[in-house]
Parts: sequence; structure tokens; C-alpha cells
Amino acid sequence: MIPSSDSLLRYESPVLVSKNTERKSPRSRPLKVSSQQMVESGPVPPPPKPKSPSAEANRQQTEEILNAILPPKEWMEDNQLWVQPVSSVPCTRVDVIHLQEQLDKKLQERQARETGICPVRRELYNQCFDELIRQVTINCAERGLLLLQVRDEIRMTIAAYQTLYESSVAFGMRKALQGEQGKSDFENKISELESEKRDLERLVNEQKAKCDAIERREAERRDIEEKKHAEEVQFLKRTNQQLKAQLESIITLKNKS
Repeated sequence: MIPSSDSLLRYESPVLVSKNTERKSPRSRPLKVSSQQMVESGPVPPPPKPKSPSAEANRQQTEEILNAILPPKEWMEDNQLWVQPVSSVPCTRVDVIHLQEQLDKKLQERQARETGICPVRRELYNQCFDELIRQVTINCAERGLLLLQVRDEIRMTIAAYQTLYESSVAFGMRKALQGEQGKSDFENKISELESEKRDLERLVNEQKAKCDAIERREAERRDIEEKKHAEEVQFLKRTNQQLKAQLESIITLKNKS
């Protein structure tokens, strides 16, 4: 027989429902016979005292509500259908204290995180809340149904937040991809602009070199022209002095004669 999973929700002993692969109708209530029960020899015990119809009806109604709120576990083994419903035994204060201890113990054993998002902590608290719903439903079915609505609302809210989170992550991924693509485009544009800048700087350097060469040639030509002009001026001055000296000598000779 497959053992039941270790859960904070209390279950009854597994019950053999059918010995073949065909399951019975959901409306038919299986005979709750535990696999652990054995036929013992000895005197037949006296029949139990009949319960009042109202108590039996309330018990059956409570079990139906529990099965509707917390469906029984079902599995097949060796072509046999086993069912394990939740326990309908009323709880005591000691059971609540034990539930708290079990919750703390499992949180430590499974190393659940105390803060933040933790699937392990969420699973254990869901089991604990289901157990509390079971305990409350046995004492007051209406209160248990109200807690069921609270549980479903909490799960629906968490599912909505999870959907919102997943859509936000997808949106962030799309924006990140768009940013990476835009970054690549900008990097290509920057490379083109840098190449254009280098070409322009090379052209500017060439023009500066040409300008410097022209300025050097013009300076050399200006120096040559100035030197030539100075030589011509000196030549004219010497010629003027010679002519002046000749003229003075001629005037002097005429005055003597």
C-alpha cells in the first residue's frame, strides 16, 4: 500500500474501495473498512448503542462537507482503489498545540526561509490552514465554509499577484531585449561617428600641414623679396651718392674755372 504523504492535514486510515480498475459512482458511499483490520477469534462484541437520527445526520453532513472542502486522496495499487479521506475526529486544545509544534518543526526541517518568497513555507502554511479549516468545520460547518471562502480568496489573490509578477518579468525581459538591441544600434552609430571623426581629424591635419607649408613658402618668399628690396635700396643709395659726388666735383671745377 502506498503510504500517505507527510502532511499537516490529518487524514484517516486508507480504505479499500474497489478490487478492480472500475471505480464506483461518486454518489455511492464506500464501506469504510481499514486495511489494518483483521478478523479476530473470540466472542462477538455487543452491538453499539444506536445513535440519535439527528446526531447521525449531522455527522454525515459534516463528513460530506469535509469531503467537499478537502477532497480525499485516491490512488491505484495492484488494480485496487484506495481512498484516504480527511479525519472527522474533533480536535482539542492539545491538538492545536501539537499542530503549532509540527509546523515549526517542518519549517526548520525543510529549511524554509523566514522572509521573502518561499514555496516551502507557503506549502506548509497552506497545509496548516487546511487543518484549521478541518478542525473548525467539525465544530461549526458554517464557520468552516466561511474559512474556505477566505482560503480561496487568498489563493486567488496570490495567483493574481503571481500572474502580475510573471507578466512584469516578461515585460522587463522585452524591455531589456529592446534596450540591448537599441544599445547595439547606438554602439554601431557611435563607431560610425568615431570613424567619421577620425577621417575629419585626418583631413584637418592634412589641411593644417598644407597651410603650414604655404605659410613657410610665403615667409621664405617674403624674406627673399625683402632682402632683394634691401639690396636694390642699397644699390640706389650708392648710385645716388656717386652721382652726387660727381655732380659736386663738376660744380667745383666750374667754379674754379
